[in-house]
Amino acid sequence: MKIGDTVRFLSEVGGGRVSGFKGKDIVLVEDADGFEIPMLLSDVVLIEENADEPDRPSKPVSPKPAVSPSLGKEGTTSSAPAGFFDSQAGNISGTRVNNSIPGHDHLNLYLSFLPIEVKEISQTNFEAYLVNDSNYYVQVLLMNAEGAGWHARFCGTVEPNSKLFVEEFDRTMLNDLERLCLQTIAWKQDKAFTLKPATSSELRLDLTKFYKLHVFQPNEFFRDPNWTLPFVEDDKPLRSAFVDADQVRDALLSPKDKGKGSMPKVKDADQPKPAKPKKKVPEGPIEVNLHIEELMDTTAGLSSGDMLMAQMNEFRRVMDENIKKPGQQIVFIHGKGEGVLRKNILQELKYRYKGCTVQDASFREYGFGATMVKIGSNS
Repeated sequence: MKIGDTVRFLSEVGGGRVSGFKGKDIVLVEDADGFEIPMLLSDVVLIEENADEPDRPSKPVSPKPAVSPSLGKEGTTSSAPAGFFDSQAGNISGTRVNNSIPGHDHLNLYLSFLPIEVKEISQTNFEAYLVNDSNYYVQVLLMNAEGAGWHARFCGTVEPNSKLFVEEFDRTMLNDLERLCLQTIAWKQDKAFTLKPATSSELRLDLTKFYKLHVFQPNEFFRDPNWTLPFVEDDKPLRSAFVDADQVRDALLSPKDKGKGSMPKVKDADQPKPAKPKKKVPEGPIEVNLHIEELMDTTAGLSSGDMLMAQMNEFRRVMDENIKKPGQQIVFIHGKGEGVLRKNILQELKYRYKGCTVQDASFREYGFGATMVKIGSNS
């Protein structure tokens, strides 16, 4: 690495041009605003060499890792990405020994999304990081749902009290992130530790939040605005929100005294006839406003296709939340316009939600700009 090279930070968003060196381990990086930032050599990745100084010997730099470096004894992983508990950043107080922090023996894992250009939230790309807020090494497998199956998205090891870059993605990939699963195995290196169970956690993302500026805020893990979601908190994995309704019904209808001994037999004629369960009356109509200004803080830089995708994501989210409620009525307010959004809603109902009925909503209440969907009994 030499002066003039272009580099990028591993432990946080940003980068710039190498302006100098301090000792053996510190590189001075000048950002786009002209500020000189001291960074550990192990915390930057070379993006582009300076062609003006070809004869100057360069120091090799490891590429941006897909997984953490190979693990040695604790305290010897100098090539590892710098942890977020940086004394200069003032994020955590207390003594840190061998990448270990007192009181951090509970497993806490998070997924963080950082906009690359936060001022252009409606069109910027994003970076994803896994955050390990514990004294354990954690082997992780991150997956996203694909229909009835899963697609492996990332596999690697997150070191204790550190964060690990996962990927950079643009808005065309948002639909792939709607449903995520993280599986983990945790251990400590070269010392005795309390056994942690392997975990499997599922998470459903509200994709419309990627368009809302207020969702992204600095926290103890990142100084830059970010959206951080938990997968495991205090050793407890986030429970799956995808419950099979048939399994729940079977569990509720199982005999309460099962396993407590057999009950005396009663003649069929003497058995009381079970009362007919009362038919559950669905709740009143749910109103969902799909106007784009209700879903996003700003539409600057968004194409009509981007806005339509955000509106359809909200439509699917509401439908999926209510699809197991026969008789439930949902009014989607979309406005009259050119009819593109309504046409897409009708197309989605025809192929994805076949058991539902659809009609124009009350003209007196909504005018021409609303569609009412009724959840069918066989949905």
